[in-house]
Amino acid sequence: MSAHFEVERDLIAQGFALVAGIDEVGRGPLAGPVCVAAVILDPDNLPNGLDDSKKLSAKRRRALAEEIYASALAISVVMAPAAEVDALNIRGATLAAMVRAARTLARTPAFALIDGRDAPELICPARALVNGDAISMSIAAASIVAKVARDNLMQRLDRLYPVYGFAGHAGYGTAAHLAALRFYGPCPEHRRSFAPVRAVASLDTCP
Repeated sequence: MSAHFEVERDLIAQGFALVAGIDEVGRGPLAGPVCVAAVILDPDNLPNGLDDSKKLSAKRRRALAEEIYASALAISVVMAPAAEVDALNIRGATLAAMVRAARTLARTPAFALIDGRDAPELICPARALVNGDAISMSIAAASIVAKVARDNLMQRLDRLYPVYGFAGHAGYGTAAHLAALRFYGPCPEHRRSFAPVRAVASLDTCP
């Protein structure tokens, strides 16, 4: 069953006219940024089939991302790079990026729905929803936008650092990625605070 708009409609009925969904992609990878997206959907022009981005094929995600960009009232995408993850830890970097994403929306949200258990202090009231990307269409839209944006970035990073195979695994700790990491050492996009990277960081033989 796809995500729905019931939570948003209830908030709108309470007077919160602009409801943003916020979600992140990329907490687990060893390399690349955490990507956070904030999306304010148009209640009168909702894309069909919005769901948790992990449940969708890459082709379907890209098609839906195009629909979201064409119909949403406002969209913001923020990247928290590896250096920020190392400085703040993964949770801190994610929450900081959520704050920036809400703040940089072209229209100020009246309320925000956030995927997960944490709701940082935003420019508006907020509520965290566990598995929110499977419940709220706004969060699902943010999940899709963030996933497509991060995948596109990892494709570009693959061209800069081809030995790691970023295009194939998006920075996650696959066997091939770990083997390349041991052989070549980390590149500037690797998160040195993550144990598998920290274990080989002394090599610093990035090509």
